[in-house]
Amino acid sequence: MASQTDLRIVIPVYDQVDLLDVAGVYEMVSWTGIGVDVVAAEPGLVSARAGFAFEAPKSFAGAPGPYSALWVPGGAPQALADIIAEPDGPYLSYVRAQAASAAWVCSVCEGALLLAAAGLLDGYRATTHWAFVPCLMGAYPNVEVADGHPRFVLDRNRLTGGGISSGLDEALKLIELLTDTATAQAAQQTTQYYPRPPVTSEIPNTVTCPVPGMA
Repeated sequence: MASQTDLRIVIPVYDQVDLLDVAGVYEMVSWTGIGVDVVAAEPGLVSARAGFAFEAPKSFAGAPGPYSALWVPGGAPQALADIIAEPDGPYLSYVRAQAASAAWVCSVCEGALLLAAAGLLDGYRATTHWAFVPCLMGAYPNVEVADGHPRFVLDRNRLTGGGISSGLDEALKLIELLTDTATAQAAQQTTQYYPRPPVTSEIPNTVTCPVPGMA
C-alpha cells in the first residue's frame, strides 16, 4: 500500500460549481495526509454556485497526473449544460484523461452527469442528486441508476455520491479505499462527523430534468 503522502486526489472545478462538493472532500481528505489538487481550465479564482470565490492554483495543463483518485463535483444546471455541450472540450477531455490512470473515479451530486457525458459511467451502477436522477436516466441509458437515493454507490472503481452533503460520507469511503478503515475513522473523529440533523423530511419524487437541453 502506498503511503498517504504518495496519494493525491484531483478535483477539476469550474465556475458555478457546488462549494460543498469541493470543500467537503477537501476538508475530510486534508486531515489524512493525502494530497489534494484543485484544478481548473485556467488557474485563478473560481466562483461557486452561491457566489463564494476560491482559488484553483493549477490549470488542467499544469496537473497532468497521474492521480490516485479523480473527484468530479456537481454544479449549477447551466454550468453542467455548458460542459456537456462540449464533449471534446477542455473539461470532459481532462476528466477522461485522468480517469484513464486514476485508481478511483468519483463524482458527487450532479458530477455524475459529467462522468456520464464523458462516457465513464457506461455499464456502471451510479447515483446522483435526487433532482437530477431523471437527467441521468433519460440521457444516459447505459448507466444503471441505483434505487433508493443512496448516499454513495461503489461499483468496481467507480464511486458516485448523492446530493451535496453526501460527499462527506463518500469522502470517508474514498479515504477507506485509498488507505484503511482506521484512517477513515480518524478523519471522522477529527471532523466530528456524526450527523444528527434537527429536522427530518422525505426526498421528493421528481420526473423532470433541471439541466437545460436535457429535459
